[in-house]
Amino acid sequence: MRIPFGVIVLAGALAVAGCAQKGLRLIEKPGTGPDEFLVLPSKPLSAPEDYSSLPAPTPGGSNITDPTPQAEAVAALGGNPSALVPGAGVPSGDAALVTASSRYGVEQGVRETVAEEDAAFRHRNRRVGRIKLFPVDRYEQLYEKQTLDPHAANEQFRRAGVATPSAPPEDSF
Repeated sequence: MRIPFGVIVLAGALAVAGCAQKGLRLIEKPGTGPDEFLVLPSKPLSAPEDYSSLPAPTPGGSNITDPTPQAEAVAALGGNPSALVPGAGVPSGDAALVTASSRYGVEQGVRETVAEEDAAFRHRNRRVGRIKLFPVDRYEQLYEKQTLDPHAANEQFRRAGVATPSAPPEDSF
């Protein structure tokens, strides 16, 4: 029996397509258009109360109508947006929080250390078979042993006498 050449090419293309290395999670924008999260609306134009108090214009500097998303988020959450001055250190209202969170010392470069350890963990636990016929979430596969079962934890707390809120049914996950 003779197999048509087109079937062989199609089978080969499917086999090679499953070998693509796309990392843990492939999160990309679905088109070639602009990223809507990078576009920030500017504040409405308004006349200043006193024209003599305006700062001198600086090329490339900030403007009164420039968006300040961090300061706006802090203000919306009830904080003091003027405390976000770069290089001003820790605001006085947050000093107790910083002191309490750093009472056991602060490790320098902790983000880089965690990133290196995570890369080593993923390298040790990578899957041998990289060929996949269906979309597979490699992240879920790698970190499955470290995932907390919310229903089992809820039952454990209830048996210990801790008041827990109602939980959704198990089949909802």
